Amino acid sequence: MLQAPQPIHVMAGVMVDAVGRVLLAQRPPGKHLAGLWEFPGGKIEPSEPPASALIRELCEELGVLAEVAEPLIRVPWQYDGRRLLLDAWMVRGWEGEPVSLEGQALQWCLPSAIDPAILAPADRPILQALRLPVRYPITPVDLPPEAFEACACMLREALVRGERLLQLRLPLWPLRLVQKLAAELLPFARQREAAILLNDDIEGARELGHGIGVQLKASQLTAMEERPLPLDQLVGASCHDAAELARASILRADFATLSPIAATATHPDAVPLGWATFQHLVETAALPVYALGGMGAIDVTRARSMGGQGVAGIRSFWLPET
Repeated sequence: MLQAPQPIHVMAGVMVDAVGRVLLAQRPPGKHLAGLWEFPGGKIEPSEPPASALIRELCEELGVLAEVAEPLIRVPWQYDGRRLLLDAWMVRGWEGEPVSLEGQALQWCLPSAIDPAILAPADRPILQALRLPVRYPITPVDLPPEAFEACACMLREALVRGERLLQLRLPLWPLRLVQKLAAELLPFARQREAAILLNDDIEGARELGHGIGVQLKASQLTAMEERPLPLDQLVGASCHDAAELARASILRADFATLSPIAATATHPDAVPLGWATFQHLVETAALPVYALGGMGAIDVTRARSMGGQGVAGIRSFWLPET
């Protein structure tokens, strides 16, 4: 039986300047996806190491010599039947001033100001990996409705200390009360360029608008045919295997959680996937992935070393720091 051809391995450089802007290049007329913007780079030559390929491509395309680079995310993708592996690296240091050497337009943008719709589809997960934080706290599921004020205070304090992505998972609360909490927190979150996600409440997110997203359950992934929110509202997907991660990508979710990685009190009967499986599944995923289940802030480095975006968690994220 004939083996499928290997994907085309393409390096992408996410060049970040001193004020946090990133460099985008526009695909010129006559090329596939002409007019869309992308992170600059190009194909790896046979037997060429990824870091060497990135340095060469940025030199040929922009006339700079990259000095400091580290992996950000690998995005497997398909364009018209062609398989692609887009290997994005952060580039924080280089010699020279980037100039267009291949006829492409260039622009520097703050990641928060980039409209994902202007990017080539395979580059959109790179933007989300750049924007998303490494920590994703989820509210304790046993909070009663009577704890509304205490919960609001806890979440505001989390935003003050720097959390930028929070999920309201409050199964004991009436839906409207959760939405009220999100509405009260929304101005506070917007001031800090943070996002609040409602657990499985698509309509509530639509009603509240920009700054409020949704975390989809795995069962919702199989029931829908398209992304449920516009691109300016985050969509997370709760996944447990490769099929669900693939479905999340098809629906153009912005990120996924993969669980359980370790034993967890929330789902004590679930069999942990373990770190080796996490790493394997992340390599096949076309979107940023958080490790969930038995995770704490101390696990961020391990998750990122395996290609993950970071970690999501419940209990350990709300314990007093010692």
